[in-house]
Amino acid sequence: MARRKQIYEGKAKVLFEGPEAGTIVQYFKDDATAFNGGKKGTITGKGVLNNRISEYLFQKLNEIGIPTHFIRRLNMREQLVREVEIIPLEVVVRNTAAGSLSNRFGIPEGTQLPRSIVEYYYKKDELNDPLVSEEHITAFGWATVQELDELLAMALRINDYLSGLFLGIGIRLVDFKLEFGRLTHENGEIQIVLADEISPDNCRLWDLKTNEKMDKDRFRRDLGSVEEAYQEVARRLGILPESGPGDMPGPATMQ
Repeated sequence: MARRKQIYEGKAKVLFEGPEAGTIVQYFKDDATAFNGGKKGTITGKGVLNNRISEYLFQKLNEIGIPTHFIRRLNMREQLVREVEIIPLEVVVRNTAAGSLSNRFGIPEGTQLPRSIVEYYYKKDELNDPLVSEEHITAFGWATVQELDELLAMALRINDYLSGLFLGIGIRLVDFKLEFGRLTHENGEIQIVLADEISPDNCRLWDLKTNEKMDKDRFRRDLGSVEEAYQEVARRLGILPESGPGDMPGPATMQ
């Protein structure tokens, strides 16, 4: 396997220099974290499944005109993406009360919200990714007013599409996290595109009939059957790898 220069390692992925200028190889790990790294573990085959699930969802979003950083999947654990400047915000879309929203406002988990709610969190692990307002975002220069308008419009459109897609396979999209980046084109034009991933790692997915959790909450809350839940999401999407989640060695790095 060719040796490549590692440029970043996060909690769930490793980024390497891509084969061409302006590209990055995104490697999906089996490592699992929760509570901003307070809980750590391994979910066997998670990287393979998240790679396939995220590939499928990004392709579907590309088809409806949502610009993304995704180019193509390279193998079981890697995909080629465009290099972007990540906007330091987590954009969270909530359709049903769960997690921190339930805790903050005392709303019973599972309560359907009167409308979809979009929240912004500042991406800073050492600060536990604090909830921020549009005033904070524009005042501190994390994004412009125009960029925020784009983020909001794209997040709501993604929510509408994914809610319907998951509904069609018997899954409720409770909430999910998005990240966006600035893609600079050769002519100097800057475009806001969807980046990172969409998978059971950053979505809350519940079975439509039983409300059984099919996402990383199974790891967070020690519910067990974590691998099986990720596999079931992939199975319902029709993309479970033929040989199961499988495994492959991590990529060689060059320091």
